Amino acid sequence: MNDALLKADAETIERDIESLAAMVDSSKPGWTRRPFTPWYEQGRQWLRERMVEIGMHVEIDAASNLIGRLPGSDPSLKPIMVGSHTDTVTGGGRFDGIIGVLAGLEIVRTLKRAGIVLRHPLMVVDFTAEEPSEFGISTIGSRGMVGNLPEEMLERTDPSGLVLRDAIRLAGGDPDALPSAALGPGDIALYLELHIEQGPVLEQTGTKLGVVTGIVGIHRYRVTVEGRPNHAGTTPMTMRSDALTGAARMILELEAICREHDAEPVVGTVGKLTVEPNASNVIPGRVVFDLEVRSLSVDIMEELICAFKRRTEEIALNCGIAISMDCLSKSEPIRVDEDVQAIIRSGCAATASSISLPSGAGHDANQIARIAPIGMVFVPSKDGRSHCPEEWTDYADVALGVEALTRTIVLYDNLRMKNE
Repeated sequence: MNDALLKADAETIERDIESLAAMVDSSKPGWTRRPFTPWYEQGRQWLRERMVEIGMHVEIDAASNLIGRLPGSDPSLKPIMVGSHTDTVTGGGRFDGIIGVLAGLEIVRTLKRAGIVLRHPLMVVDFTAEEPSEFGISTIGSRGMVGNLPEEMLERTDPSGLVLRDAIRLAGGDPDALPSAALGPGDIALYLELHIEQGPVLEQTGTKLGVVTGIVGIHRYRVTVEGRPNHAGTTPMTMRSDALTGAARMILELEAICREHDAEPVVGTVGKLTVEPNASNVIPGRVVFDLEVRSLSVDIMEELICAFKRRTEEIALNCGIAISMDCLSKSEPIRVDEDVQAIIRSGCAATASSISLPSGAGHDANQIARIAPIGMVFVPSKDGRSHCPEEWTDYADVALGVEALTRTIVLYDNLRMKNE
């Protein structure tokens, strides 16, 4: 077979990205397409139409994931899955997640141009709500697909009062069927995902492709700090129960704890905070903030959270405030199987320069790893920027990533045949 036939079409990829990027909430900065919104549904309708155009059977599963299926020549084999997400953070960019879904479309087109019929069926998935949602949960769709979306999560509400199970239903899913519809070990042969690096390593090393060796786990908590609201002018500094100053000290403690730990890379972040009553002349009476820690080690994350709880309890006591912590979600770190890495390296070697590196961001792959071997390919991010309007990856680099993934799929499909 002519290797040139496996090259992806950069112009088609650019057209797809720009088309999907136009379906955003123009009242928000950057490219904003939050899940369970009209813009998100518009994007999914466009994606559904593209899947049908290239001959895929399209469905929405119980978790409201949009899935395109391409049959293989051997119906006894489990499918290879390619996927990511089309939702964005508020003020996000055009590439995070999106290229992983659109890669699936171009892989199908490439296989058809090359006259290749895989033995394995191929699934292309747009997972619902991968980014942290208004329900305080991320990777909603992939969690639901693998049976990791328990009742407690389904009953969470967003700020408008919408219940997650109802949001899933409105998006075409069937939350009541999640337990029976969940996939289990052995139901998927291999999961692959193309993603922007969201960091500077590939660009700074002049490398086009990254073979992911592992994905950090993410533990998220919601912290509620209760003080006593009072007049800002008449309450002496020594007689205050200020929830915001207490919360500020706690946030700085999280930063200090993470900086103290240098045995293995770990990061901690508070990126969301609300203050009540949020008036300039009122001492804050209540603060709620979401924190997360990320690491390739579960033990390190648990150790850091325990240390944080101890220090925040001391702060609460000294400041005359109360604190409570609610675990929002946990995704465990993933180490990519060496054999899968080897196949991906072979696919990359036939495409462009590559290096191996871990992922500091969480992905739907974290959830799918509960039931199947997973692998990921990174492409460069300009200046290491992501989750912002400046997020950029050259379309030619995206095309190289798609080609590497296509070659990996073909190699895997052939390798399985040789081993049987």
